[in-house]
Amino acid sequence: MITKDKVTEIFCIIDEFDKNLNAELAQNLPLPSHDGDGKRYRNRKGRLSESEIMTILVCYHFGTYRNFKEYYLCCI
Repeated sequence: MITKDKVTEIFCIIDEFDKNLNAELAQNLPLPSHDGDGKRYRNRKGRLSESEIMTILVCYHFGTYRNFKEYYLCCI
């Protein structure tokens, strides 16, 4: 089992990586706000940040659970 301090450390590392990645992507890969047919894309934020989702997945892979459902029900 991973301690809360280790989860916090993993989250901070992933969050810093995600911020740097998003900055690089925004600078080098500008995405349009609509497609060629005139339909607009939604830019709504999710409830969990990308960093939180990645932290959950990384901690799952460090655990000894057989499947994600078991991990989710026991730990999250």
